[in-house]
Amino acid sequence: MLSIGIDIGGTKIAGGVVDESGVITSALRIATPQTPRGIEKAVAAMICELPGETAIPPVGLAAAGFMNRERTIVRFAPNIAWRDEPLRDRIAELAGVDIVLENDADAAGWAEYRFGAGRGRGSVAMITLGTGVGGAIIMDGELSRGGMGIGGELGHVRLIPNGLPCGCGQSGCLEQYASGHALRRVAGEIAEAEASGIGAALAARRGADGEISGATIADLVRADDPGALEALRRVAVPLGEACGSFAAILDPEIFVIGGGVSLLGERLLGPVREAFRSALPAASHRTLAEFAVAELTNDAGVIGVADLARRAYIRDGE
Repeated sequence: MLSIGIDIGGTKIAGGVVDESGVITSALRIATPQTPRGIEKAVAAMICELPGETAIPPVGLAAAGFMNRERTIVRFAPNIAWRDEPLRDRIAELAGVDIVLENDADAAGWAEYRFGAGRGRGSVAMITLGTGVGGAIIMDGELSRGGMGIGGELGHVRLIPNGLPCGCGQSGCLEQYASGHALRRVAGEIAEAEASGIGAALAARRGADGEISGATIADLVRADDPGALEALRRVAVPLGEACGSFAAILDPEIFVIGGGVSLLGERLLGPVREAFRSALPAASHRTLAEFAVAELTNDAGVIGVADLARRAYIRDGE
């Protein structure tokens, strides 16, 4: 059975028709409209366009933000002006079909559990390192949403008391120390403080606005530039330490690391594992969780929410 998955991001909306093995058979991508009403209309149009001449299959919609447990309302979104937005029902009415709504990080985590780096495992924790830090938890084969529907927000665990302010309203959250944004900030600090030393290459690659792009940092990391590697280490260590605490509670078989920063592979995972071991309670007396880079990259949200929609359709039809 085919199903449709649509992933609403702050800059783009990606959609695809997905088969039972997690393969996208057709896809669309558009820029994200600037208003909530514009987004709703664009998504409804995509739902109607993707299946072509055939009947619309089950539809899943992934979006960033805090949602109610019933997955009908987006309570708060960081990059889109959704506040207590009945997103599922608004788009369902426009498109004329039932819709499954899911948090985008949870959808991506489910995709990796079903078809990616976490397949074959019963318990998976996924952490996405993008502009912020997202999380998803699959325990004993079930997606964990929490009692109020906002479980799995691993990026908003307070890592540093009285630390850097976070967009969630708190301070010291993991996402301020282990995200793509954090990597760019730390690289800039090294370029400023060590311009005549290990930060020389970073300083030389600043843009006209004085910033260093993520792509530039990644290129320098792959070239084993010492300043870029140090910036990556300073991001990897807090991530690994946080995973030590997560493992004390969740005890996953594997941590799957996704998002743009994860594309640096073992250069990231090496120091993450080292910091994880140092922070894990009784590390020498337990089996250590594995760490792996996500396999489905930018398609994970589409694939995951399409699979969740298919499963809901089959379950509700029984």
